[in-house]
Amino acid sequence: MGEPLGSDEAQVLDANEAFYDAFADGDLDALDALWAERASVACIHPGWDALYGREEVMASWRAILSGERAPEVVCLDPTVHLYGDTAVVICGEAIDEHFLIATNVFVREDGEWRLCHHQAGPVSGQRPEGRLRRRGQRKAGMLN
Repeated sequence: MGEPLGSDEAQVLDANEAFYDAFADGDLDALDALWAERASVACIHPGWDALYGREEVMASWRAILSGERAPEVVCLDPTVHLYGDTAVVICGEAIDEHFLIATNVFVREDGEWRLCHHQAGPVSGQRPEGRLRRRGQRKAGMLN
């Protein structure tokens, strides 16, 4: 049985999907709106050093999205772990023929789930097992 609409888990999955949608669309304003304003933020892009603070993290997204070819990322099989007003999403990321594992940490600010940490890195082996979640499938009821 799925989570009731409006549940914390469903809201976190919506926020996680909004993150990947904004990334795929190259929408820096949408990405900026998703990151926490009051909580400390950090980001570790594959092959990069850790970035700390909202200004440094958002500068990294501007650099990535303004590149010649911003990567097309598809989220795979997101799983939510709730800890009160903090939530962790662990998911796969498909980028071209490469696969990464990602951790996205969200905090609740003013009733909204906001990203405070993103880390993605390579995994050993082949494509992770699990269903491929394309943009909009969860909202369209295409996932169980």
